Amino acid sequence: MTVRRKLGEGTTLHERNVEAAIARVPQWNGKQGAYAPLVGGLSNQNWLVEISGDGRRYFVKVPGEGSEMFINRVTANEAARNAHAMGVGPEVIFFDAADGLEISEFLEGYRACTNADFGDPAIQSDVLALYRRLHGGPKLGQTKTIFDMIEEHIEQGKELGAHFPQDMPWMMHRYNQAKSAFLASGLDLVPCFNDPMPGNFLISAETGAPRPMKLIDYEFASNNERSYELGVLFAEMFFDEKLTEALIEQYLGEARPQMIARVILNRALADMKWASWAVVNRKLNTWDFDYQKYGVWKYMRARDVMYDPRWDSWLRLV
Repeated sequence: MTVRRKLGEGTTLHERNVEAAIARVPQWNGKQGAYAPLVGGLSNQNWLVEISGDGRRYFVKVPGEGSEMFINRVTANEAARNAHAMGVGPEVIFFDAADGLEISEFLEGYRACTNADFGDPAIQSDVLALYRRLHGGPKLGQTKTIFDMIEEHIEQGKELGAHFPQDMPWMMHRYNQAKSAFLASGLDLVPCFNDPMPGNFLISAETGAPRPMKLIDYEFASNNERSYELGVLFAEMFFDEKLTEALIEQYLGEARPQMIARVILNRALADMKWASWAVVNRKLNTWDFDYQKYGVWKYMRARDVMYDPRWDSWLRLV
């Protein structure tokens, strides 16, 4: 059961933290308010806040301990503000670069997508249209490619004494083949979202006039390889090769063999990245989430692409 508290009623550590966060917003000084927890975050404490006399409600994100290992909060805020300027994301009304505290408007009349929603061709089209807008926007201050991400997690895992799969040397060999192919052909760097969890895509919760799709939570945003953005999306949504090719054509206007190969290789890289992220988080976090199971599954999916007899052909096409 969700507990709604008024300012000043906090008793737990998390409640006191959100009250302290609310007190830091200059335009809210001296005002009454209330707050309630929101479910869904793995790295942060998320809250829904109401301020007396204010017609809007707000989303407050209190960064979780240790999340700075994975997240550049300044880049995340930059990406969120760019997205709002393009009509894609909510308005950010407060940000503190010192610790990453971020407060934005709560998008009323929306609900989070589920995996089932992504089976709807209309939603698939909306996602691709949204990505085209993001990718055409201004470059971010940080470039962090999929290769940077994977190597960062591998090093973090080694430093923590984390357990990697026995065949990790073979997977790293495949990884290095893909990296060499991409670097030889050149990276197509665009501002990317990088984290296509279904719940980050919001759609209209009401019948009647549809609301435009919105995208929230820009914590993993960076300039990255364009085909990675598509690869991680299609992998996350379990799209098969036929649908993958159709959506590439929808996004680009054509499905060239080179782009198909780049996207497929990035499906493997995406699963390797998130599997390695899970390996690190298993050492760091006590959240109610099975990082072990998640990581094993992601490595398994990466192997599925890496063992494919077409692997060398995809490398040559890149």
